[in-house]
Amino acid sequence: MEESLKTSSTEATTSTQRITSKLPTENASTNTQQNAAGSNGQDATSRTIDSQQFVVIEGFQVGRGVARIDPSDMAQLGCQPGDIIMITGGRTTAAKVVPSAIVERGQQTIQMDSKVRQNSGSGLGERVTVRKAKVSNAEKITLLPLSGGAPIQESDLKYITRYMIGLPVTIGDLLQVGTPGTAPREFLIIGTNPATPSYALQKKHTSGDLNTVIPPVMPQPMIETEAVVVQQGTIVKAQARGAANGAPGRVSYEDIGGLGKELQRIREMIELPLKYPAVFDRLGVEPPKGVLLYGPPGTGKTLIARVVAAETNAFFSIINGPEIVNSVYGKSEALLRDVFQEAQRRAPSIIFIDELDALAAKRENSGELERRIVGQLLTLMDGMASRGQVVVIGATNQPNTLDPALRRPGRFDREIGLRVPDVRARTEILRIHSKDAALANDIDFARLAQLTPGFVGADLEALCREAAMIALRRVLPHIDYQRGYIPYETLVNLNITMADFQAALREIEPSTTREVYVEVSETSWDDIGGLAKTKDLLTEGVEWPLRFPEVYANVKAEPPRGVLLSGPPGSGKTLIARALANQCEANFISIKGPELLSKWVGEAEKGIREVFRHAKQAAPCIVFFDELDSLAPRRSGDMDRNYSNGVIAQLLTEMDGIEGREGVIVLAATNRPELIDPALLRPGRFDLVVELEYPNEEERQAIFAVHIRGKAIAPDVTVEELASLTPGRSGADIEAICRRAALLALREWIAPKIAMTRVQVTETTEEEGPTSLKESEQSQETGASPVLPAIHFMIRPEHFARAIDEQRERYAVQEEAEESINKQAAGRQRLIEMAANMDGSGRPPLRGFRLWLARLFGLVPRED
Repeated sequence: MEESLKTSSTEATTSTQRITSKLPTENASTNTQQNAAGSNGQDATSRTIDSQQFVVIEGFQVGRGVARIDPSDMAQLGCQPGDIIMITGGRTTAAKVVPSAIVERGQQTIQMDSKVRQNSGSGLGERVTVRKAKVSNAEKITLLPLSGGAPIQESDLKYITRYMIGLPVTIGDLLQVGTPGTAPREFLIIGTNPATPSYALQKKHTSGDLNTVIPPVMPQPMIETEAVVVQQGTIVKAQARGAANGAPGRVSYEDIGGLGKELQRIREMIELPLKYPAVFDRLGVEPPKGVLLYGPPGTGKTLIARVVAAETNAFFSIINGPEIVNSVYGKSEALLRDVFQEAQRRAPSIIFIDELDALAAKRENSGELERRIVGQLLTLMDGMASRGQVVVIGATNQPNTLDPALRRPGRFDREIGLRVPDVRARTEILRIHSKDAALANDIDFARLAQLTPGFVGADLEALCREAAMIALRRVLPHIDYQRGYIPYETLVNLNITMADFQAALREIEPSTTREVYVEVSETSWDDIGGLAKTKDLLTEGVEWPLRFPEVYANVKAEPPRGVLLSGPPGSGKTLIARALANQCEANFISIKGPELLSKWVGEAEKGIREVFRHAKQAAPCIVFFDELDSLAPRRSGDMDRNYSNGVIAQLLTEMDGIEGREGVIVLAATNRPELIDPALLRPGRFDLVVELEYPNEEERQAIFAVHIRGKAIAPDVTVEELASLTPGRSGADIEAICRRAALLALREWIAPKIAMTRVQVTETTEEEGPTSLKESEQSQETGASPVLPAIHFMIRPEHFARAIDEQRERYAVQEEAEESINKQAAGRQRLIEMAANMDGSGRPPLRGFRLWLARLFGLVPRED
């Protein structure tokens, strides 16, 4: 330290100011004022100073070596946009300076991404010293791979060189870049030509779970080049890894998207106590001990804990809930004690307990082992001596199963819920996971975000990975597997396109609705004939509220909470539901009424709660109840039907309960609306009831046009004639007629060809002898079908006529059966009425009853 003071008093002053400026409220312009004192009264906007201090805030353009400051501060440093500056925090690095965002100007801040912060040894909220750099063009750069992976090939170096063009570097900087077909890898710059100083670190470079210390090199007496800039002709070489340890890339706040508010709260609770403990001493309050993160799987709970540890340079210890449980008496408690003791010894530190519900469930529902573990965890959290320097972060997706003693203040002081990302958050997450990918120009992240409702961060990461794999399959034919070589030109032209992402969407299901997820078919409004009025009603009542929720919020108009589709069988209720889900581009959860019913008390109600919970997480979402009359029949005092009362009550509560369900619309279908409990049909539940009738002649023409589209139809077949022959038929009946007509035409064309083929095979067998017979038997054993000539056939009017006649005959038989059933039902009713007519003795008239019963079953001739 004394040598440093003798070498440069300016650097010593800067370092002292940085060490004593940990409090955010301290003035950040001390050095500026000192320089201003010697400016002989010149105007503040025109004078030039050697260095200046700034407060570090989060930046963007990750990995491009860019720092953003106020243009007026840039002028004071004598810099122009695009110049290279030296940034000194825990160590010194170089960056390209550009103007900051307008909202950040005038606040003495510098915007730096995670890599620049890491290379400068600084963190968010800390202060760094900035000065103009002495730069030269780089002739040669030598890299050392730090992260594991395949050996660096010549084609990889070409790609890395292209990525580094324009990047300012110094010896000791860390660089993260992904080569085609590989995950991003981390490199250490160990040599430059011209040479630059290797600034000694005041703290370690943190790379994932491992710490890599860069050996200090004494600076030259006369420094002519502080940094070099990579140019088109720069030679980039990679040294063998040797003893370097592999480690995953360092995570930062830029790796988290869509959780701005949550991150701000977490930083207040965790980062401030670890980095600025004097603030809490000044206020006379104790910093928090623990933070509980809860939310659906894949929302980033573990990632947030790792990021906070990396940004604060704290020791990070992870406890996986199920792994700590040990059957040996006292072993689980000992493991917990060891973790807490090590964290206190290596403070500041963060203890992250993943799957906390598996470790600390409610004690009244647990065994002796689980109760001992919970008791030990409570004792350890109450007895932590390094208050503020050891923080416990718990993560769970089932917070209600935790023991209540853990959730009181003093243990887990703050509970922060991580929600399923909305459209804006999904756009940010997709950009983050694709920042190192080679993307085509047609990528539209906003459109992809609209197509992925209900996707969490892990789902979006899987989507980007799957899209990359689909793009990779295109170059598989060009790979030389024997030499293990891919042409460089092939890699350079390999890009992920929008079509790759759309194909990946068909492979990835959102984890929030995976248990009840229904893949929506490609059915659209064009696939439904007629029903124009119904389509308009559903578009206004369902599609518009899901697509434009902000418009409804601005005019304070509430859309329908539920829509009931009512109509006879075959009128298209389920088809409309599928088309509506596809049209709205929303998640679609389809529930069959009988599926939720259970003989166990409370199971059906629990099923309904789970359905709506998944729907809220996956909003915007449509919940479709088919056959609603079987799930919610009219309530009565009949004890045999009391099981349905709880189901109806739960359904009523979910539809208009106290808890909001924005973005969730309930759609139901029934052909017996009179059987549904009236409480469901009032406004506020099923506000919109859409009646579907049998189609008229014009609508039948449209339905026929839909179902014969793409078929080989004879020219003399007209939809007008077909519609006139099918009065009273539903959409399902018309679809069945078209399908049957096609099968009749196929039968008429295939049957003669099959018979002719058999005759030819028999004649050939007799002529060629046993060999052909053997081949024929082998062909029969393998199930080979005879090859038919590719001759186009036509579905003619007689095929449709036969199909219509067959359907009419089937309905006639059904009508006769229904008439017979109705007669039997009437007879049973007369039987009940006769039994009710008691004589004076209280017994039914047996003789008349027996005679009537015999006549009913045909044992005695009826009287005319």
